[in-house]
Amino acid sequence: MIDQHVNNPKSIKYYMKKYLEALGSKLKNKIVIDVPAGNGATSEILLDLGAKVIPFDLFPEYFMLDNIECKRADIIDKIPLEDNYADMLICQEGIEHFSDQLQVFKEFNRVLKEQGDLVITTPSYSHLAARVSYLLFESEASKLMPPNEIDDIWMSDKSVTKEIYYGHIFLIGLQKLRVLGKLSGFKIKEVKYVRLSKGSLFLFPLLYPFIILRSYSAYFRNLKKDKNLLVKKRKAVYKEQLRINLRPKNLLSKHTLIVFEKEKNVSDVNFSKEESIKSFDKIM
Repeated sequence: MIDQHVNNPKSIKYYMKKYLEALGSKLKNKIVIDVPAGNGATSEILLDLGAKVIPFDLFPEYFMLDNIECKRADIIDKIPLEDNYADMLICQEGIEHFSDQLQVFKEFNRVLKEQGDLVITTPSYSHLAARVSYLLFESEASKLMPPNEIDDIWMSDKSVTKEIYYGHIFLIGLQKLRVLGKLSGFKIKEVKYVRLSKGSLFLFPLLYPFIILRSYSAYFRNLKKDKNLLVKKRKAVYKEQLRINLRPKNLLSKHTLIVFEKEKNVSDVNFSKEESIKSFDKIM
């Protein structure tokens, strides 16, 4: 094993290993894209499970496996693969580094087959301690300083690539992940509980009653907002958001591990067909 963190319960690599091992034989001969591949820890697990792994990274110099090549790729630009190519794409600790996250989602959609899985892990911006930290400092829970140009430029080497490897400048919560998925042809398949945030557990009895009241208040108020919009459609959307906001595990889990399923190609995503979308003549 090239990375012993896969056996450390404090590391997200440990939970990714558990998730992949639970899939077991379902991964055999499946084409799986690993991006950003990092040192290759996840690629190694996938290979051991019989998957056909294709790793990419902005800095493949850090990839440690000898029996497989990790190619350089700027994901915002393009993953160098044809459309509808892979059965699964794993983006482990990557989405929070991308400046154009919607474009990244669309690129993930392009290379995945229909009903393919997109697995994303990222430091949670949805647990209670993270929310309070953002309220006080506009920073993530594990840091005292907000994102800045000193601490959050993790790599910049123009001799290798003109692109900058940013730190946690673009942290993202479950609600935003959900809507980016919807805008790019995905639906949430499952959200896995990872590990407890002790700060969130302390805050939970203090804040959860307020969260329940505020969430239901927003839900019912928005249902009454526009009688011209399709009620059934709005209920479905708002209920999904309500469940995300009220699920205790989402409020307590220190890390996000979310699995999306590709419903359709980006080119087939068309909200103009929905009665919930206002036409220009109604806006003007």
